[in-house]
Amino acid sequence: MRELFSLLFVLPSLVCQGQHTIVKGRILNASSLIGIDQVKVAIDGQAIETLSNADGLFDFSSTSLPLGEQVLRLHRDEYHSILIPIVIQRGSILTLDPIYMELNLSELESQIGIIYLSEEELDQDEGSSFNVSGLLSASKDVFLRAAAYDFSATFFRPRGMDNAYGKILINGIEMNKQYQGRPQWAVWGGLNDVQRNRYFSKGLKANEYAFGDVAGTNNIIMRASHYKKGGRLSFALANRSYRGRIMGSFSSGLSKKGWSYSVLLSRRFGQEGYKEATTYEANSFFAALEKKINNRHSLNFTAFYTPNKRARSTAITEEVKQLKGITYNPNWGYQGADKRSSRIREVKEPLVMLNHYWALGGNTSLNTNIAYQFGKIGNTRLDNGRNRNPVGNYYQKLPSYFLQKENPSAYDFQRAYIAEQEFINDGQLDWKSLYAGNAISGNSTYAIQEDRVDDTQLTLNTILNYSISEDVLLSAKLNYRSLKSENFAELKDLLGGGGFLDIDTFGNGGEESNSDLLNVNRIVGEGERYKYNYQLHASVLSGFAQAAFTYKKVDGYIGLSLNYTNYKRVGLYQNGYFPEVERSLGESDRLSFISPGLKGGIIYKITGRHLFDLNVGYLRKAPGLRGSFANARQNNDAVVNLVDEKVSATDLSYVFTHPYLKTKLTVFYASFRDQTEISFFYTQNALGNDQTSAFVQEVVAGIDKTNVGLEFGIEAQLLPTFKLKGAASIGRYFYSDNSSLYLAGDDFGTAGNDISSQGIREVASKNYRVSAGPERAVQLGLEYRDPLFWWFGVTVNHFSDAYIDISNLRRTKDFYTDIDGEPFNDYNEETAKKVLRQEQIEGYFLVNAVGGKSWRFGKYFVGFFATINNVLNQGYRTGG
Repeated sequence: MRELFSLLFVLPSLVCQGQHTIVKGRILNASSLIGIDQVKVAIDGQAIETLSNADGLFDFSSTSLPLGEQVLRLHRDEYHSILIPIVIQRGSILTLDPIYMELNLSELESQIGIIYLSEEELDQDEGSSFNVSGLLSASKDVFLRAAAYDFSATFFRPRGMDNAYGKILINGIEMNKQYQGRPQWAVWGGLNDVQRNRYFSKGLKANEYAFGDVAGTNNIIMRASHYKKGGRLSFALANRSYRGRIMGSFSSGLSKKGWSYSVLLSRRFGQEGYKEATTYEANSFFAALEKKINNRHSLNFTAFYTPNKRARSTAITEEVKQLKGITYNPNWGYQGADKRSSRIREVKEPLVMLNHYWALGGNTSLNTNIAYQFGKIGNTRLDNGRNRNPVGNYYQKLPSYFLQKENPSAYDFQRAYIAEQEFINDGQLDWKSLYAGNAISGNSTYAIQEDRVDDTQLTLNTILNYSISEDVLLSAKLNYRSLKSENFAELKDLLGGGGFLDIDTFGNGGEESNSDLLNVNRIVGEGERYKYNYQLHASVLSGFAQAAFTYKKVDGYIGLSLNYTNYKRVGLYQNGYFPEVERSLGESDRLSFISPGLKGGIIYKITGRHLFDLNVGYLRKAPGLRGSFANARQNNDAVVNLVDEKVSATDLSYVFTHPYLKTKLTVFYASFRDQTEISFFYTQNALGNDQTSAFVQEVVAGIDKTNVGLEFGIEAQLLPTFKLKGAASIGRYFYSDNSSLYLAGDDFGTAGNDISSQGIREVASKNYRVSAGPERAVQLGLEYRDPLFWWFGVTVNHFSDAYIDISNLRRTKDFYTDIDGEPFNDYNEETAKKVLRQEQIEGYFLVNAVGGKSWRFGKYFVGFFATINNVLNQGYRTGG
C-alpha cells in the first residue's frame, strides 16, 4: 500500500480532565466527504490501535497514552495510508477533525492486474521464482515495494533464494508442495479479487500463523467476513501467457444475523500467447461462507477450483533463435489446418477448507483449520519409442551438428545448408508422418504420454494467540499434514496405432526392459497406465511457539519450531531392471527426519524516524520427496546417506522514515548446508568402463551454498503528486565448499544402495557461483498521481551478474581420467581451466511503464490501467 503523508495540522482542543488523556477525530472520504468506517488508527510504534465507526469517528481514551511527539497511522485497503505527526499532552484532549483520506488509484493495478509470468516461468509452475509481483507488492518494506513488479519480470530472486524457502499459506493452511517444497501457483490462479487480504512477513520475522522460512511467509486470508461489501467486474488484455481475462466477484458483507459470503468467477484464455501455439484455457471458481455464531465463535467455509490447461513452450538456444526468432516453439505442428501441441499441462486440484475462530477471552483466541485438497497434475509429451526424436530443433537436425568436427576441413557445409533451409522453412512436428508410421507398423511406435501426479492431502492445524499484556503476544501452532501421491504415466493418444509395447526403449528388448515383470511385453491401450506406477506417502507433524513484544524503544520476538517428517514409497510395478521384489515392488524403508528451528529478532528505535532491525535464525529442513529417492519411477532406493538441510540466516537493516523520505538499507547473510540434488540424463562416457552409454541418475549431496549481499530502497515524495523511487540489490551467491556425487541406475550394482562399482566422487564446486538469477539489480523510477484520478509511472532497471549453472560431473575426476583411472595422455590443466570457466550472462536494461485512470459515477468507480514491460524491446538471456 502506498503511503501519503498528510500535511494537515489541526490545533488541539485542550480541555483538562484530571489526568485523563484523549485523542479523537473524524475521517472523511476526500471526494465524497462521507465518513469512512473500518479505518485502522494506531499510534506508530505502540501496541495501541482502534477502528473508526460508520461515521468515521474514532477515539483513544487512556491514562497510559504515550506522551510527547508521536505519529498517528491511519490505514484501510483501497485508500492511501496517512501518517500524522501529533503531540500528546497529559490530561488533554486532542481532536483531529476532519482528516481526509484519498482513494489509492494504484490499488486498481494490484486488484485487477495481470500476473506477470513469462512462458518460461509457467513451464515450471513448480519452479524457483518467488513471484515477487504477486506477493511482495503488498509489503511495507521500501525495497520490496519499489522492486515488486519490475524485478519479478526477469527471474530475479530476492536474496538469491529459491521459493521453496518462502511459505505460502491460505487461512493458515500451508500451500507449499511436499514434493519439492514449492507452492503450486496454478492452484489459486485467477483469484486476484479475493487475494487482497494478505499478511506478509519478510524473512524470519515474527508471524502469527507459522514459524516461516528464510525467504518470508505470506498468509492469504480468504474469510467471507473480511471482504468489503460490493462487487467488481474486470477485463484484461495481454500478450504474455494469455490474451484475455474476465473476472467478476461479489461480497455481501456481514449481515445483522451474522452471515457473510463471497463469490468469484473468472476466465483466462488465449489461442496463442507470446510463444507460438501456446494455447491457454483457465477457469476459476471461488466461494466463501461465514457465520458469526456469537461474539466468541465464527465458522468459515472456503472452497476454490481453478482448472487450467495450456500448451507449453520450451527454452531455445542461440542458434535456434537466430534461425527462427524468439517466439519459436518446437512442440507443435499442423494437424490439418490446426496447430497441435505435443506438450499440454493440465492442473485440476480443488481445495476445500473449514476454519473455526474462537475468542476464548479478552486476550486469547484459537483458530482451528482443516483443509482437503485432491486432483491431478498432468503433462503430456511425445513417446518416441525407439525412433529418433521428431521435434524440429533436435540437435541432429540443426546446421551446427554438421559443423562440429575439430578440423574445419571436415565440416559438411552442404548438409549443414540443407538442414538450415529445412529448419527455417518448417522446423515443426510432422503429425501426418507420425500417424502414417503408426499405420504401417500396426502397433504405435509414436504415442502421446501423460506424466500424472494425483495428490490427496489432508491438513489439520490449530493456532493459539494469547496477549499477556498490550506489549507481549504469545503465538503457538500445532500442524499435521498427510499426503498420498499417485505417480504414473498414462497413454493418452496412440496416434492412429493399435497399441503400444510397454518396454523401456533404452534397454536391449529383453525381459529386463519391461516396465512391469508381472505383465511382460504388455500391449497398452489409450487411458491405461504404463512405464511407471508408484505412490509416495508423506506425513508431517510440526509445531511452533513464538513470543513477540512491543515497547516504546524496543520491539522483538523469539520463536522455536519442531518438525517430524516421515516418507515412504510404494511400488506398484516390478521393474525389469530391478527384479528384486523389495527393490521395486511394494513398500520402501521409511525415511524419518526430526528438524528443529530457532529464530529471534529485535528492533531498536533510536527515535521515531530512525531504527535498526536485526533478525537471526537457524533451522533444519527435511529434504523434499523429490530429493529423497534416487529414481522413484523405477525403484525404492533412497539417496545414500540422506540427511536434512541446515539453514542459517542473518540480516540487519537501518530504516529512516520521514514525511517526505523513506529509506531502508539491509545487509544479509544466509548459509545452506547439506542440500541434495538429483538429475536425470543420458550419457555416453561417464560409466568408467568399456560400456559407453546409459541413462543415469546423478545424485549430488553435501551441497553447501552461501548468499551474502545488501538491499537498498528509497522513496522520496518530492511533491504531493510526484514521487521518485529507487531500489538496488547487490549480492554474491556461491558454493562455499565441495560436494559429493554418485551415479545411480540399472547399470550400477544389484543391491538397493550398492554404489561400490563407481564410488562417490568429489565435486570441485567450491567458489563457483550459484545460478540464482541476477546478483545485481538496480532500479530508478518515478510516479505521478494527478488529483483528477489519473497516474503513470516509469522505471529503468538494470540487471547483471547472472551465471550459467555448472555441470557437476564435469568437475569430478571423470573429466580428466581415462578408463584406467589415470589422466588422459594429452590432458592439459590450463586448457581444462578454460573449459570449466563458468559462463556469465551479459547484463541488460529494461524500461517498464504503467499508467491508469479512474472515474467516479455516484458510488461506483470505473478504472483502466495499462502496463508495458520492456518498452525498448531489449533482448536478454535467462540461462543456459
